[in-house]
Amino acid sequence: MARRAKEKGRPLLGAHMPITGGLHMALVRGREVGCDCVQIFTKSARQWNAKPLSDDEVKEFKKQQKETGIQMVIAHDSYLLNLGAPDKTLRQKSIAAFIDELERCEKLGVPYLVTHPGAHVGAGEDEGLKAIADSINQAHKACAGYSVKIALENTAGQGTTLGYTFQQLARIFELVTENSRLRICFDTEHAYAAGYDITTPEGYERTFDELDRYVGIKWLVAFHLNDSKKPLNSRVDRHEHIGKGELGLDTFARLLNDPRFSGLPMCLETPKGPDLKEDVENLAVLRQLFKDSNV
Repeated sequence: MARRAKEKGRPLLGAHMPITGGLHMALVRGREVGCDCVQIFTKSARQWNAKPLSDDEVKEFKKQQKETGIQMVIAHDSYLLNLGAPDKTLRQKSIAAFIDELERCEKLGVPYLVTHPGAHVGAGEDEGLKAIADSINQAHKACAGYSVKIALENTAGQGTTLGYTFQQLARIFELVTENSRLRICFDTEHAYAAGYDITTPEGYERTFDELDRYVGIKWLVAFHLNDSKKPLNSRVDRHEHIGKGELGLDTFARLLNDPRFSGLPMCLETPKGPDLKEDVENLAVLRQLFKDSNV
């Protein structure tokens, strides 16, 4: 059975689960490795098109969520999308695919679709942020009345990727017309790679104070828990197992025990093989950090 976050103040812990064999299998796998929550793709992350979800698929997914006891499911959009693309054809293709993913989340009852905001591909930061906001505005218009919210994920800032500073995320919020439909997903590795030193108590507090000042910590609804293979401010997106990278165990202990984030889903995106044993190991480390921590 899935592990439940019964301990007082503990966040929900889980991992990104593969959907091979059907969307519902992500829930089954999540239960097997001991997840409270899971993150999924609602279709192949490497393909633009997918068959519409059938009523039977939706029914089975909801049935398995109830039977497995997985308390929260979040989704991540396709890696192919670029909502900030200066190329109009690619951007419209991305918007159409993004709308499809929002529709799939709505049918499945998934409350948050996590997205990397996009890349400006040489057009410049300001133009890229405007394009991202315009893409989101189009998606919101097409999905009027939907319950699912878009969760902007902070990025490592690799290449021309945007969203690696809280100021950039704040600018997207400013430019999106229905910004009450936006949320934030915080990735630990991305933050560190982007220059936010969350490895010290002072740096940790400074980071979340800055997030609160520019965007509002109240909009934070999910975390990606990843250690970093690369050093601070590397601007390189390379995930490592918990405690095996630059962030270290104390960083995750501090985050897990932060009362502001009690009950929020925190999903691993660390490297793993087909048997998912690495997820079991990383989740065990995280739960022990919560149990033992005095930070």
